[in-house]
Amino acid sequence: MSVTSPFATHEVFNQSPPVGDVDLYSSDRALTGAISAFGAGRAADSLREFGITFGRAEMTELARLANEYTPKLRTHDRQGHRADVIEFHSAYHRFMEESVRAGVHASVWAADGSLVPGEHVARSTRHYLASQVEQGHLCPITMTHAATGALGAEPSLLKEWLPRIRSRDYDPRFLPASQKKGVTFGMGMTEKQGGTDVRQNTTQATPDGDAYRIVGHKWFFSAPMCDAFLVLAQAKGGLTCFLMPRHRPDGSPNALRLMRLKEKLGNRSNASSEVEFEGAYAQRCGPEGEGVKTIIGMVQLTRLDCVTGSLGIMQGALRYAVHHTRYRTVFQRKLVDQPLMKMVLGDLALEREGALALALRLASAFDKSASDPDEAAFARIVTPAAKMWVCKTTPAFVYEAMECLGGNGYVEEAPLARFYRESPVNAIWEGSGNVMALDLLRGAAREPEAVQRVLASLEKSIRDLPNAAQALALVKAGFASPEREAFARRTAEVLALLAATEALAKSAPSDIVEAFARNRLGGLSLRSFGNPLPGECVERLIDRTFERA
Repeated sequence: MSVTSPFATHEVFNQSPPVGDVDLYSSDRALTGAISAFGAGRAADSLREFGITFGRAEMTELARLANEYTPKLRTHDRQGHRADVIEFHSAYHRFMEESVRAGVHASVWAADGSLVPGEHVARSTRHYLASQVEQGHLCPITMTHAATGALGAEPSLLKEWLPRIRSRDYDPRFLPASQKKGVTFGMGMTEKQGGTDVRQNTTQATPDGDAYRIVGHKWFFSAPMCDAFLVLAQAKGGLTCFLMPRHRPDGSPNALRLMRLKEKLGNRSNASSEVEFEGAYAQRCGPEGEGVKTIIGMVQLTRLDCVTGSLGIMQGALRYAVHHTRYRTVFQRKLVDQPLMKMVLGDLALEREGALALALRLASAFDKSASDPDEAAFARIVTPAAKMWVCKTTPAFVYEAMECLGGNGYVEEAPLARFYRESPVNAIWEGSGNVMALDLLRGAAREPEAVQRVLASLEKSIRDLPNAAQALALVKAGFASPEREAFARRTAEVLALLAATEALAKSAPSDIVEAFARNRLGGLSLRSFGNPLPGECVERLIDRTFERA
């Protein structure tokens, strides 16, 4: 670059150029291979279209705006009446429009509430692609998608709400649901005194004709701008799930008093609040006393989204790292060509590829669970293990990708800082690491035969790979040990790694499968990234992450 200003002090060079427009789908060869392997090949064209839309440079800038100009709570109008509404930057609404238009919020559900065959893998892929760009808007998208699983416990509510849930029109107006083109759902489970232990909830539900009046609070009320919420409260018969609409049947605002928005580490484009219910109108969703059972239909689906959401953050961060190192020259060589950097990128790519294969393998199990008992068992048993491994890996993964950019990654102009702040949320939301590990043990205790079927299938698929036999033995010992709770995290993580190895065996080249088994199942991997890998395998892994233009 020539210096044209008499006041210029230097030329700008050796900086990586802007990433620009990216086809997030086609440039990710690991993804396109997994899509074919796990039965969503028919959706390839629509997935590519979605990846092109979210990969535009314009969307990257909108993501920055949506997170810089955060939601604002307006508790009262100018006359002093309660308002309890939330205002968002237009960038946030743009993301909601695109995700709703593509059906990320509801595409798995048919008009009668049944599952659309084979749609979970395609829908999870869209969620993964969107997560690479902007994560906050996906909170209401995920909950709307998952709420339908719980509404099935009350057919009359499903019939009433499903047509508006399935709509591809995003309608953010503060109006009764009956006057809107489409709706979104949020949820309120946890309270100050209980957190994860929802059986300590004190919020009370009192019958009022065919409905209930609810008095109490929620410490985390997710996506309070939504049109309806699934809420847990104590009824006469015990802890019960309720549908609480934003407006009463007469069209007046319901008695939800938003106290304040949470100041969060990340997830800033999304509003999370504290709320008090002053006799709020609600309808029972499922029998009294079966609130936890009812809400589990939602939780399994949200946990799958935690996996794909964290995976998207991984891939978004890694793509920036690969791009930067391909252009940055240090010590007379491109960073990407230097042996140690190559090993770091390759090891990151290996982790991401295993997590990607596992996520889509898990989504395919959700697709098949209604007709295949073995796949249903896989979904029930492996979901908490997958969530624990993938979501807890993400913060360290994003940090390592950030380090590949050095100071350029640490500043707010780069998306890496936002990704890093975002990275812990999915490990905490819908159950922390300890909760996932203990859920795995509880599931194994309830269904020991299901665990045996899952382990037998894994053994059959990967028994000839390096370290597989030892890893399987470790998981079996963990389930059988009298100290199983103390070993629960190790059991869950090794089970997830075994399932990822099996998934890779179905979707990736053999050298990558063997590298993953050798480096992840042996128990000798470095705690930081940069484990040595075969040279050709490293090149392949990096290119499969972000194919050169």
